[in-house]
Amino acid sequence: MRHFLAPIIFISLLLFSEYFAFRGFRLLFGERGSRVFTWAWWLFFAFEILLFIISRSWENNARNLVLNFIMILFVVKLIAGLTVFIGDIVVWVRTLADAQASAQAKDSVSLSRRNFVGKLALGISAVPLLSMTYGIVRTAFDFKLHRETLRFPNFPAAFNGLKIIQISDIHTGSLVNTHQLEKAVELILDEKPDLIVFTGDIVNNRTDEAWPYAHVLRRLKAPLGVYSTLGNHDYGDYETWSDAASKNRNMEDMYRLHRELGWNLMLNQARTFERNGEKWSLLGIENWGANLNFPKYGKLPIALEQAGDAPFKILLSHDPSHWNAEVNEEKTDIDLTLAGHTHGFQFGVEIPGLKWSPSQYIYPQWAGLYRKGKQLLYVNRGLGCLGYMGRIGIRPEITVLEFFKS
Repeated sequence: MRHFLAPIIFISLLLFSEYFAFRGFRLLFGERGSRVFTWAWWLFFAFEILLFIISRSWENNARNLVLNFIMILFVVKLIAGLTVFIGDIVVWVRTLADAQASAQAKDSVSLSRRNFVGKLALGISAVPLLSMTYGIVRTAFDFKLHRETLRFPNFPAAFNGLKIIQISDIHTGSLVNTHQLEKAVELILDEKPDLIVFTGDIVNNRTDEAWPYAHVLRRLKAPLGVYSTLGNHDYGDYETWSDAASKNRNMEDMYRLHRELGWNLMLNQARTFERNGEKWSLLGIENWGANLNFPKYGKLPIALEQAGDAPFKILLSHDPSHWNAEVNEEKTDIDLTLAGHTHGFQFGVEIPGLKWSPSQYIYPQWAGLYRKGKQLLYVNRGLGCLGYMGRIGIRPEITVLEFFKS
């Protein structure tokens, strides 16, 4: 039953939004115009459905553009439909309340009120239309550098001033061309980091989505190297494969991709860095998620064993829910965890004094820096997009971390 619940809810919302948005907008065209509008509306709805079905076999970029076009229309009509639905209830109650009025007067007032509701729905629905379009055209690749200076009593003084850049969730399957990614790479290289880390989700579904962008990502270099982990989208779990061998080949292709990029893929492993007799350890595990049935491939104990007695530890773990489940409250001696995954929902508000996103209702730690006791977590807002090819209020992020001994 659970497998059918989501489609049932979606289809119900789709029909609800279509019907009530149609009712609201039809009133704006008069009696003669409403007949033409009715035909045009439902023919266009049929065209949307046909386009959605046909586009499933199209190449990635074209399919993404079509899906985002349909998604924006759905949100616009849903907002308009809700406005009309609530307006209908208000009009009905107000009309009933006019008990002394004649039936003709009631009809006249009701029509006037419904016309107002139609205009209101048109005005309100323009907000998501404009904001979602702006989010695709402008905000989706308006990269923001988030800077944090971190001080730890056990950080090795020999590495004072260490600069690490974290990126996450590139989702190459949602990119249309290389220009946006080239811009991000330039911003990263301009920072001259000592170390670059990537915390998972280089693709949406399949490894072959990333190969057209490999020549751009290969430019990422740092003196101490580039280290990476896998996210939940990197395993091919969301793709329909003809057989198990095809999925295995996709996974082998993912490993080869990281090698050819020159990235050190960490699969439940640790790497210790040493300078002047002082050392620290970088750990990286496979995806491990505590929420929403996300896969638990990561094996933190194996990486911890490899890290040994390093006095300072940084963990790369794609899903921030892993921090609460296995890392913090002194379950381990990991000082800092770097995660991604949430994208900040690609929608929210971040202004001085107010930080909000729907993501926070699923992930208590959804963007930025968090602390519990002596342990810290940083959640990167993601470099790319998934689903909706834009961002509203939550800009794509490049994290710049500088470390010092306190």
